[in-house]
Amino acid sequence: MTTRARPYHHGNLRAALLDAAERSIEELGTEQLSLRELARVVGVSHGAPRSHFPDRQALLDALAERGFSRLDATMRGAAETAGAPFEERLRATAAAYVAFAVASPALLDLMYAGKPSGDAPGSRNAAADVMSLVRGLIADGIASGVLAEREPERYAFLLFSWVRGIAALVTGGIVGRDAADELIADSVATFVRGSAPRLPAG
Repeated sequence: MTTRARPYHHGNLRAALLDAAERSIEELGTEQLSLRELARVVGVSHGAPRSHFPDRQALLDALAERGFSRLDATMRGAAETAGAPFEERLRATAAAYVAFAVASPALLDLMYAGKPSGDAPGSRNAAADVMSLVRGLIADGIASGVLAEREPERYAFLLFSWVRGIAALVTGGIVGRDAADELIADSVATFVRGSAPRLPAG
């Protein structure tokens, strides 16, 4: 007896394809991703995904955009629920980034290594939102006198490089997740101390 495929509700097709694509890149890597295979996984005709993603690059762009939006929401939530002191908010935000990296390493690689097509600026804008959050935190630190007066973007890129490095150590299996928490705390504390306003000589 032939079993009929369960009808697919096309109103959810875009989200289902993105969910399936994310699972695929985490399990098999980005190079193995194909629209035809995703169509098979979600149970639609092989041409159905093209109503949302005209080609593979469009799918990758959308996946990166969604990843940045989720990362931004995660980091903002961590900053908002942390304590009022600047260092606590900075540490919570950094920890949220590392947690995201550990949970979705292939997605994170795609987000930062991908080159969005000219017709899809969404992922670039979403990435800018993440950096805007970090720059905003840095600006708060400067305004409150915790950090010395300096261009916030320079601070942001310095801190970001440290946190990205910690994430890479964890996802690469070089350090454990518990050790990462200590590294984040130490890095943020060192960053704050090293960036504090200098007292006048004498």
